[in-house]
Amino acid sequence: MTTYFIKNVAPYGNERVDMLLAEGVISSMTQPGELTPPQGAVEIDASELIALPGLVDLHTHLREPGREDAETVLTGTRAAAMGGFTSVHAMANTTPVQDTAGVVEQVWRLGKEAGWVDVHPIGAVSVGLEGKQLAELGAMADSQADVRVFSDDGKCVDDPVLMRRALEYVKSFDGVIAQHAQEPRLTENAQMNEGVVSAEIGLTGWPAVAEESIIARDVLLAEHVGSRVHVCHLSTAGSVEIIRWAKKRGINVTAEATPHHLTLTDENARDYNPIYKVNPPLRTQEDVEAVRQGLADGTIDIVATDHAPHTVEDKDCEWNAAAFGMTGLETALPIVHKTMVETGKFTWAQVAEVLSTNPAKIGRTYDGDLPQGRPLAQGEPANVVLYNPNSPVVVDPAVQYTMSNNSPFAGMELPGRVVATFLRGRATVLDGVPQEGTNGRALITESAL
Repeated sequence: MTTYFIKNVAPYGNERVDMLLAEGVISSMTQPGELTPPQGAVEIDASELIALPGLVDLHTHLREPGREDAETVLTGTRAAAMGGFTSVHAMANTTPVQDTAGVVEQVWRLGKEAGWVDVHPIGAVSVGLEGKQLAELGAMADSQADVRVFSDDGKCVDDPVLMRRALEYVKSFDGVIAQHAQEPRLTENAQMNEGVVSAEIGLTGWPAVAEESIIARDVLLAEHVGSRVHVCHLSTAGSVEIIRWAKKRGINVTAEATPHHLTLTDENARDYNPIYKVNPPLRTQEDVEAVRQGLADGTIDIVATDHAPHTVEDKDCEWNAAAFGMTGLETALPIVHKTMVETGKFTWAQVAEVLSTNPAKIGRTYDGDLPQGRPLAQGEPANVVLYNPNSPVVVDPAVQYTMSNNSPFAGMELPGRVVATFLRGRATVLDGVPQEGTNGRALITESAL
């Protein structure tokens, strides 16, 4: 395995050090100039870079099996590596649905073969995402994929009895239910946030209470059962207040915000461009500010991308016919930089918490004995991202590595870029370029397997 000598890097944006990555771990962190690199080590001048732990995404749609025309495990995880991720959790709404041990193991193996990041399949809560009977939760937990997160994302587990049973079941193996909070009767035919903009442009509104009512119910169910519940893509000010109340009460609830709900509003829908159609919908500026504040004060635990690639046919059409969803793996870190660091709400250490440490804790994210989300310290697994915070980039979906181009940030200038990503000491990205072989997979030496 190649040894990397990273010179003059700033971990978490703090004082600069020299960092040596060898044999899959951070073997040394010293004051600049104190360490003589071993012969043959690849030297990286990081004098303009900061180092963060490899990012962990708790909410990614890789589309395979079933929709390989929009994304595959290979292309999606390569995009993840380009975004600084070393681990992603693959949502269950594939075809077939990830509701059995066999399907989650298939996705897990595809991730291993691709080699870009660790892939942790998310198991469905209900068979076929139909919300009628529990899926094989225990079998998926006991499988090679070692599933600990379960979700019907894309659909809400709206039956309170089924939700209660799921919470009870996963408690036995320290699992978590990740809920897509959307009361279905309140969102029938809904197209965007219910408010002034929806009324003015004539699209069916999606009320905030549809999200908030499910969150309120589920935190009470989690308290009753004594289990863990995680709220996916929280988007409203009211939802932030419910989570804040639940945490003060001692309920074991966690929540995520997406980059697009930190950045965009329903005003973007005024030109009917379905690139801005997403579930839950883009809300108001007041909601954006509340979500940012909730993230800053710890009410919201993590940022998750909800990376949802779609084909041109599914997005280049009239709004009502278009699919919900946006890509986000390659822009997540600079979006958090722009919305939280540049606004003074976050330090880089807090960025690491919401994009690495906390999602790894929630997802119980291990690969064998090597945990993700660990701090940058000597002896820790060498899951590292190097980021240049002073290298502005204009987002161009045409040059991104995801198969789909439905990025809502197209044309936006972001303040920085990922320079390198290391997965257990193996470079998956160097100088902003994926390190791939002729088969398009990450270069994996025999010693790294």
